[in-house]
Amino acid sequence: MKAVLYHQFGERPELVTVPDPTPHPDGVVLRVEASGVCRSDWHGWMGHDPDIRLPHVPGHEIAGTVVAVGPGITRWREGDRVTLPFVSGCGRCPECQAGQQQVCRDQFQPGFTAWGSFAEYVALRHAEHNLVRLPDTLDFVTAASLGCRFATAFRAVVHQGRVRGGEWVAVHGCGGVGLSAVMIARALGARVIAVDIGEGPLRRAAEVGAEVALNSRETGVVEAIREATGGGVHVSLDALGHPQTCSDSISCLRTRGRHVQVGLMLAGHSRPAIPMDAVIARELEIYGSHGMQAHAYPDMLGMIEAGVLRPERLIGGRITLAGAIEALTGMNRFEAGGVTVIDRFV
Repeated sequence: MKAVLYHQFGERPELVTVPDPTPHPDGVVLRVEASGVCRSDWHGWMGHDPDIRLPHVPGHEIAGTVVAVGPGITRWREGDRVTLPFVSGCGRCPECQAGQQQVCRDQFQPGFTAWGSFAEYVALRHAEHNLVRLPDTLDFVTAASLGCRFATAFRAVVHQGRVRGGEWVAVHGCGGVGLSAVMIARALGARVIAVDIGEGPLRRAAEVGAEVALNSRETGVVEAIREATGGGVHVSLDALGHPQTCSDSISCLRTRGRHVQVGLMLAGHSRPAIPMDAVIARELEIYGSHGMQAHAYPDMLGMIEAGVLRPERLIGGRITLAGAIEALTGMNRFEAGGVTVIDRFV
């Protein structure tokens, strides 16, 4: 099969031919029909993820067709149209037994703990209870765009942030995760403030539901949010993952507000300063959010089928497998508008 592979962190990947994968006893092999290109893939390529072993094939936002199953698989068969969370739980540890597969102790992550979906085929472990059947009405490109960013934003807004209609919500960073969070929060009836450094992302945020758009290069974010909301937001999400956006997100909360850290804080950003005096004095709540479990997908898919959520509006570009090389290596320039998806593999 053809795959995008790199041999060293930070060195340009190559499009190569490698052997087709075979299914593990507890896994399946998918023909990849579409794969998102995510900033988490860029972090992996830069060497920020300790789980990656070289050489490596990135890619973790996957939609595809089952083409082979291991002997331990009973729920899935060849021809099934599926996606999956970027974290697949082992099914055995206490977290999985409690339904919290997204923080499994022995998680399988295609594109990180194993070769991923920048390839014609991908082998997936722990498939029995981690695959998600796709509705017939959902196309593969849109399904792939859910895999990390949209599903992660859904859990961050709905489950961790507990956003309710009428609340003020701030979203810091309007990339794929941030735009998804704006759309989801607005669909729940929240009043949304979008924050970014670019006018293009802010325009996209307004198109998908932001009531207020703030350019953090041109205004004091915390003060502007407090003024617009009469004292601060109920929920704030750092969808970028930077010490400044994290600090702004916490500082713009009203008393007893809820901060959700969604953007990855890796390498030199992994230990940001937290205004703990304000956290204590105003009883602020701070949550991490790390993906979403397969069993939680039906609520999200139901909202998509009903037309309440339209993730296809966030897709910015469709590229070839070969085009994924430039998309990955150029991701830190933040030039892509919306979610980039690989949909051609030959």
